[in-house]
Parts: sequence; C-alpha cells; structure tokens
Amino acid sequence: MPFSRPKKKSYSEDELYEYAVGALARRMRTVAELKRLFRARVEDAESEYGKTLIELVIRRLKDRGYLNDTQYAAYFSSLRRDNQKFGRQRIVTDLKVKGVHGDVIDKAVEAAFEGVSEEKQAREYLRRKRMVKPKDQKQTARIFRQLMRGGFGNKTIFSILKKWDVDEEFLSELDSQSA
Repeated sequence: MPFSRPKKKSYSEDELYEYAVGALARRMRTVAELKRLFRARVEDAESEYGKTLIELVIRRLKDRGYLNDTQYAAYFSSLRRDNQKFGRQRIVTDLKVKGVHGDVIDKAVEAAFEGVSEEKQAREYLRRKRMVKPKDQKQTARIFRQLMRGGFGNKTIFSILKKWDVDEEFLSELDSQSA
C-alpha cells in the first residue's frame, strides 16, 4: 500500500515553523529540501502569500541557527569521506542533488579533502566494498565502474589498476570508453 501524500492545508507561520523544527530534529536538511517539504504541505505554496510564508519561516530558522547550508555541506562532506569513503566527484554530485549552491559545495569539499590522498581514499573504498585485485578483464571493468560510481577520477583509477599489473591495452580501452 503506497503512502498517502500529506494533506495540504493553511498553516500559520508558527505552525509551519514548528513543523520545520520537527523535520530538522529528525535529520539535517538543506534550504532546498525544506522548501520542497513546505511546498508539499502548504495549500497555496505558489501564491504570493505561500511564498512569503515559506521565506519567513526559512529566514526565522536561519536566524536561530537551525538551518545553515554551509555547515550542512561541511558535515555531509566529511561524513561521506570518512564513513562511505567516497571521492570528491560523488560528494559534489550528492550535494548538488540536495540543492546546495555551487560555491558552498566547492568550499566544503575542498576543506574536507584537504590533505587527503585520493588514491589512499580509493583503496579504502575498494576495501570497504570488499574488492580485490582483478583476475580478468571482466573484474577489472567492474572495479573501474565501481570506482567511477564512488567519485574517483580517471587518473586515480588508472594508477591503482596499473599497480595491480592490469594489461595496458585493456586500460586504454577502458579510458576510451569512459570519455
């Protein structure tokens, strides 16, 4: 049975604020994510009144320090780097999906990966995924795709595969397919 959509109704500023605080208590969110939640709940979200109401609540949350995309991006970046062992590109993509502004993303990811070796990060990612040295071309291609999904650059991926003595001809074939 699918979940039903929340019923749209007329919220006062205080009611919408209380809803937002509850949503933020469950997990951190970006401004864009919170606005999406509001639009799904507020009856006349596209009207001038609805837009103003949403902006007032967002401003109130920011003023109280409950909502801050810069802190969110920094926390998210370090968490994904340390726990999931993702690379830069994956974290940038995930933050874009969450609606964080490009400048904020660049600063947060740069700070999170300062002094981190991408090759070491990629090796830890492979260890986390329980991937070992490939025995054939099929396994090599699988590792290549896994590292691409993990957000690592071609230079790092090929560096790891070369250290595993993967055939140079197959590596150039993979490189041409990824471009």
